[in-house]
Amino acid sequence: MKRGLILYSVALLAILILLGGAILLGWRYLLYAGEASDSNTISVDMSSLERSLLGFYLGFRQGEVESPASDDSTPLLFTITPGETAATIATRLERAGLIGDARLFRLLVRYRGVDAQLEAGDYQLRPNMSLEEIVNALQSGRPSEVAITIPEGWRAEEIAEMLEGRGLVKAEEFLRTVREGEFAYDFLSERPKEISLEGYLFPDTYGIPPDFEAAQIIDMMLANFGGRFTPEMRQEAAGRGMSIHEVLTVASLVEREARIPEERPIIASVYLNRLEASWLLESDATAQYALGYQEGTGQWWKSPISLEEMPEIDSPYNTYLYPGLPPGPICNPGLASIQAVINPAETNYMFLYHKGDGSHAFAESYEEHLENQRRYGE
Repeated sequence: MKRGLILYSVALLAILILLGGAILLGWRYLLYAGEASDSNTISVDMSSLERSLLGFYLGFRQGEVESPASDDSTPLLFTITPGETAATIATRLERAGLIGDARLFRLLVRYRGVDAQLEAGDYQLRPNMSLEEIVNALQSGRPSEVAITIPEGWRAEEIAEMLEGRGLVKAEEFLRTVREGEFAYDFLSERPKEISLEGYLFPDTYGIPPDFEAAQIIDMMLANFGGRFTPEMRQEAAGRGMSIHEVLTVASLVEREARIPEERPIIASVYLNRLEASWLLESDATAQYALGYQEGTGQWWKSPISLEEMPEIDSPYNTYLYPGLPPGPICNPGLASIQAVINPAETNYMFLYHKGDGSHAFAESYEEHLENQRRYGE
């Protein structure tokens, strides 16, 4: 009985050793085949044995396949060049911190049969993407995003010209969408239907895919605006009895007027004081906006502009002729100007005058204003 048990144990051990050896040899072959398939000189078709072993191994490491390299969500530009192999791609991904194990990446793409389908192109990848997500992303190459920076105080036409100049969309298409496009954002509900999206195209730096249409680009800007104009700011504006559209309209005047950041809340107070007193706002920038493009200079803002010209500019945007706020913003203001309107300085100023160095002289009375003109106008 004991002799039979011993023989059975020896036979079982021999089988296990043979099986283990077979698995080891199969696994060594698997790794060689994976490397050989990347060499561009040897083509090895995956056998059923290789696929079974590979599937078993990947199942064992499934947790690593589904886990990201880190929690970092910072987008990184990763470029695959034409003819680059899965081996070199895997190595560079690991060096960039986008994956934790280059060999595991290579085995995964081989098992899925996509090791020859990693397309050349530029990709926006993040370290918090799983290995599987990165493999999926690398099968659809797309050109790099185009980085554009929209300065505070630009009008829609200036943005349109820049977008066309960067080869993204035609200026005419962009402007038509600014005027006629429909977007489902709650902050647009107070905007008069006949008024364009001027003022809501938030100034910032954007990464725009080159295949985006005008509506998609505008949607990016509107979504950014919605995130920057916080619920707290909306409550503060409502507390002042102002709609979002009114805040943006005043902020656009501040943006075109201010050159020194510290003066923004003071300039805002001047316009708000004049509105409360039912005075004409008399903002040069509104008349410049109404005049539009200047053929002689190739600019959208006529400068200088004289008081003598104001009566000739018959437009509801000309605040020298028409009382109250213009129909809408005259440019796209930045966050600082918006905040200045929501939280203006507490002043009794009713006038402002350019000193010529970017700063302003402020006055409570017309007599003081005339004195500032005499002092700084020379």
